[in-house]
Amino acid sequence: MLSFARRKVLCGKFSASVLGKAFDRIPRATSQSTRKYSSSLKEITVRDALNTALDEEMSADPKVFLMGEEVGEYQGAYKISKGLLEKYGPERVIDTPITEAGFTGIGVGAAYYGLRPIVEFMTFNFSMQAIDHIINSAAKSNYMSAGQMSVPIVFRGPNGAAAGVGAQHSQCYAAWYASCPGLKVLSPYSSEDARGLLKAAIRDPDPVVFLENEILYGESFPVSPEVLDSSFCIPIGKAKIERGGKDVTITAFSKMVGYSLQAAEILAKDGISAEVINLRSIRPLDRATINASVRKTNRLVTVEEGFPQHGVGAEICASVIEESFEYLDAPVERIAGADVPMPYAPNLERLAVPQVEDIVRAAKRACYRLVPKSAAA
Repeated sequence: MLSFARRKVLCGKFSASVLGKAFDRIPRATSQSTRKYSSSLKEITVRDALNTALDEEMSADPKVFLMGEEVGEYQGAYKISKGLLEKYGPERVIDTPITEAGFTGIGVGAAYYGLRPIVEFMTFNFSMQAIDHIINSAAKSNYMSAGQMSVPIVFRGPNGAAAGVGAQHSQCYAAWYASCPGLKVLSPYSSEDARGLLKAAIRDPDPVVFLENEILYGESFPVSPEVLDSSFCIPIGKAKIERGGKDVTITAFSKMVGYSLQAAEILAKDGISAEVINLRSIRPLDRATINASVRKTNRLVTVEEGFPQHGVGAEICASVIEESFEYLDAPVERIAGADVPMPYAPNLERLAVPQVEDIVRAAKRACYRLVPKSAAA
């Protein structure tokens, strides 16, 4: 589906509005009825949180600019850049041709010069066209220049599985980019995360890979007046404990945080108190918070929608084994996407990504609660 939009300039047959209508049919990640918020807090969508963060940072620093496919005239494939072209003009909100390698290279060069580019990929799957600039140009320059050259650039866009977009458009790149020294990798879940982490990424002197989630764009979350303040910023490298618990630790990021919170609600009904950690930052990873939680609960379940081999969960598992092995009362449980390319058929697609019930079963196994064989199969 996304590939059709990428080709519209070449064939003239597909308008971006077709893409927008298709996204309206995608189901939201979490039912509003599963979350309870204080009525005194204002709710904003993740989309609006990203939009206001971009707006405020561009207003505060004239060196900040946005570039990518359809970020200007169409206001972004997901409307993240809505209103920015009108406010800041085409010199700071730049529509690019369909050439990720080209405009990413231009962005890195601008960062070398001292500007602060934000490069948007319509999906992070397309960042593979530009991975040489991200890894070899952006990530390594500070080290190779002995600290004389900083590269303040943000690479952002939707990451991971959406719905019905096939194998080439459904990959999670958290583990890919988090394995590279020189990059910082962030993955927001809530509106608070989106605002605070994007602001931190734009202000950072190093290249940041900012992994959003397509299905979360339309989700609404409560935010405090502090979060809405233009000075609000979340420190890079710090996780957030979304729900306290004493029986089992569940780590997750992006959309999987919502799934983990739903699982924790179900587990509570069975007398299992689950602590849910929103990683927020994949690199650097907040090992201290993770290990402190495991030393309290003595059990760990890691959740991600990427491939299981060499994944984020594997790195968390290694950290806990190295630093807190003697505190574990059960084997670590890893929940991840299936080790296959994403199927296109909806029934198979659902089986290929983690579900709430998978997390519940893993937590029960870690707590040595009996799980019926039929449910565990």
